[in-house]
Amino acid sequence: MDLNERKQKILEAIIRNYMETGEPVGSRTVSKYADLNLSSATIRNEMSDLEEMGYILQPHTSAGRIPSDKAYRLYVDTMLKSKDAEVKEMKELLVDKADKLDILLKQVAKLLAQNTNYTTMVTKPKYEHKKIKFIQLNQIAEGQLLVLIVLDNNHVNNKFINLEEIVDENVIVQMNFLINTALNGLDFTEINMAIMQQIKEKAGVYGDLASSILDCIAEAMTEEDDSEIYTSGATNILKYPELSDKEKITELLSTFEEKQMLAAWANDRPVEENKEHGIQVYIGEESPVESMKDCSVVTATYQIKEGVYGKIGIVGPKRMDYEKVVGTLENCMQQLDDIFKKKQE
Repeated sequence: MDLNERKQKILEAIIRNYMETGEPVGSRTVSKYADLNLSSATIRNEMSDLEEMGYILQPHTSAGRIPSDKAYRLYVDTMLKSKDAEVKEMKELLVDKADKLDILLKQVAKLLAQNTNYTTMVTKPKYEHKKIKFIQLNQIAEGQLLVLIVLDNNHVNNKFINLEEIVDENVIVQMNFLINTALNGLDFTEINMAIMQQIKEKAGVYGDLASSILDCIAEAMTEEDDSEIYTSGATNILKYPELSDKEKITELLSTFEEKQMLAAWANDRPVEENKEHGIQVYIGEESPVESMKDCSVVTATYQIKEGVYGKIGIVGPKRMDYEKVVGTLENCMQQLDDIFKKKQE
């Protein structure tokens, strides 16, 4: 008996519905869930064939069906191939987009430095909310597990776990099912201790493995918070005598070069004000960066789409031409708005 396309669609409907509800799946549910335009009687016949082929089980008389281990294996080996293709496509798309966005942001930093004669800082965009799109587990070698995490912002992250002992492939399949059922669609902030504990309990004797996988997921999602920062015109700061103190200027230039000290500014959430683009002016001690306490910093927030934003900052002496700087920033932000709007159309 062949597993034809119709049977595959019905089986996929059963697996996906069972993943969502945890309840046995009946023919009426499948008829609504799968766009097959088949009667319940026809679906029941196909489900009988799938049961005979070992893909689904009937836990109780007169109850619906649930997927078997054989079905989960098919789900991983066949149905998730489309996910592999999607991941590959995402990576190619992200490389292309990232390259273009990097070039654009570097140009913004350079032009602002040239137009204002001050130093500029531009962060790559951050995602305010990050949801898990799907997770895929693959045992790539004896004793090594690949954890592939894809977020809804199309960020792809690979992590490796060294296993202390060889784990049966069926365990990996069931763990994949367990993790995806529990976490798919959740924002990182929604993954609490109760959810993680529930996953570990359901994993039973493989609770330690589940814990390691959860650690990989957490690490992948927090790694993405590290913002890359582009700077330009750092030496412009040397043009202003009041900032020429050797010790202070060395510290300031090191800040622009090493960039780790700019994290306080980069990770500061955009202000929610009526001002367009949240333009703010920090004078002296108001600066979030310690080495800039003798400077003024004017910042603005650009937004690629809802929940995806980045920051631009201009650093100069306290006597900077604020009107010119704010006007230049507003003009720059308007141009970025136009660019990002066109990309979404």
